[in-house]
Amino acid sequence: MCTGQCARCLGLSLIPLSLICIIANALLLVPNGETTWTDNLSLQVWLMGGFIGGGLMVLCPGIAAVRAGGKGCCGAGCCGNRCRMFRSVFSSAFGILGALYCLSVSGAGLRIGPKCLVNEVWDYHFLETQGSYLRNDTLWDLCEKPPKVVPWNVTLFSLLVVASSLEVVLCGIQLVNATLGVFCGDCRKKGTAQ
Repeated sequence: MCTGQCARCLGLSLIPLSLICIIANALLLVPNGETTWTDNLSLQVWLMGGFIGGGLMVLCPGIAAVRAGGKGCCGAGCCGNRCRMFRSVFSSAFGILGALYCLSVSGAGLRIGPKCLVNEVWDYHFLETQGSYLRNDTLWDLCEKPPKVVPWNVTLFSLLVVASSLEVVLCGIQLVNATLGVFCGDCRKKGTAQ
């Protein structure tokens, strides 16, 4: 497969993943679909790992990879898409950092658990379980408010962990692919690039 075609394919995979991260993080801001709990959200929700890291920081490399997979002329003559591939190298490295940020924040969000009300005290009541509450869903009913916050957070943070893990892999592949594209050019002939 040509480096340009590979870049386009990877970019078209990264863009939806970044949008999934943005949506998942937006939903974390409204537990159970209600906006009345914003004063008591966990720190991991406010760190915006899905919006900033897995979202915007990966959306840029996704777009750069799609562009690198298209026609490429820089300056006076065609250089086999090397300029766009060169930009994609740096964008992909940036995307890996963003995806790792999202992965670490989301993993911490799963391990610590949500901030919720138990016996009239707002706190991280699952912190001492070190993530074992994930296997014991009977503990989830301890949180009185926000209603159903534990399954809400577990589902969305798990989605962010999976999406950001895929983003790390895809950005890493694009980093290697773009580096090859810079040094080797694109295998497509002039006039056949799309």
